[in-house]
Amino acid sequence: METGYITTPFGRRPMTLALVKRQVETEQMESARPIDKWRVFRDVGDARSRLGLQDRALAVLNALLSFYPATELCHDTNLIVFPSNTQLSARSNGIAGTTLRKCLGMLVDAGVIIRKDSPNGKRYARKGNEGGIEDAYGFSLAPLIARASEFAALAQDVAAEQRRFRITKDRLTIVRRDVRKLITVGMEENLPGDWAAAEASFVEIVGRFVRRPTLDNLTASLDEMSLLHEEVSRMLETREESKKSDGNDNASGCHKQNSNTESFNELEPRFEKKPGEKLEPTKRPERKVEPEVFPLSMVLRACPEISTFGPGGSIGSWRELMSAAITVKSMLGVSPSAYEECCEVMGQAGAAIAIGCIYERAGHINSAGGYLRDLTAKARRGEFSLGPMLFAQLRANSAHGKALA
Repeated sequence: METGYITTPFGRRPMTLALVKRQVETEQMESARPIDKWRVFRDVGDARSRLGLQDRALAVLNALLSFYPATELCHDTNLIVFPSNTQLSARSNGIAGTTLRKCLGMLVDAGVIIRKDSPNGKRYARKGNEGGIEDAYGFSLAPLIARASEFAALAQDVAAEQRRFRITKDRLTIVRRDVRKLITVGMEENLPGDWAAAEASFVEIVGRFVRRPTLDNLTASLDEMSLLHEEVSRMLETREESKKSDGNDNASGCHKQNSNTESFNELEPRFEKKPGEKLEPTKRPERKVEPEVFPLSMVLRACPEISTFGPGGSIGSWRELMSAAITVKSMLGVSPSAYEECCEVMGQAGAAIAIGCIYERAGHINSAGGYLRDLTAKARRGEFSLGPMLFAQLRANSAHGKALA
């Protein structure tokens, strides 16, 4: 039987408050019911990511449990096992001594076992007159009983998170496939809509996928791809109306070229000709960063406040959005030089989008002009993209709308 005495590690190993707390909590759970040692071992294995344990540490724990003779861990029996490092290594598939000591330390730090060191640091047991173990020094398995329910709950939580991970990953795969094929249909059938912008948004979202994603990574990507799916679906819903207004595919192409105010040519910044200056008609000013393009309807859903500055309180084209951005940037106190520099780097449409997003968060930004200059500098270095900011604003508006519903 173990006593309630709090013990400290041998030699240079430090004593911490966490170790004291573990020992006290373990002693307070003396009356805990017996538990199957292999069942709690499986729970610890399933929850190893939460406990900070590696696979080799689990192999060492498995070896320690093998030195406990009974199948059930019970406080009525001696819970201290005292194998030597050589014996532990042999039962841990020949693990090296240095790695073994590291794994034992991980198990102690995780609160899975408790050290009970002898005066000289050796592991052994003393038997009484009747042949039973009177005192033992080694590793106590008592925390496995005391924390059995906690380990089981952690294992269930990890299993639930893994299920959410698989479900989210499957949903992202399906939505990604749907968006890819719907965009292809729109472009191949020459349907009305900003399909080039949708394609650019799709490529940008996919480009942010990480090789080993977390659940948060997958959730963020799913939200962005779902928003793009909604936008592509809206464009497809206009198909019948477009067919009625356009005679054929060729006429549709001409109509887009001549009269569509959302043409992506407007995404290029305009430069006025100065007196005495000659500009080649076929050349455009060089920029270090290509302007990003997004569907106008998506931008307006992300930045609805800027629409009030359009003609009649609404915006129907990129030209109107750029004009509204000029008004809003003056209200925000953005200097002409800061805005012009942003136009040179992100394009006029990109600068308008940035102003729209900044206006949505004006209450959280101390200096709109300084913030815009910082975004411009990062964009010039390739460290900033409008996509994440736009999609973050879309998610924020969507969450706000659900909260009000």
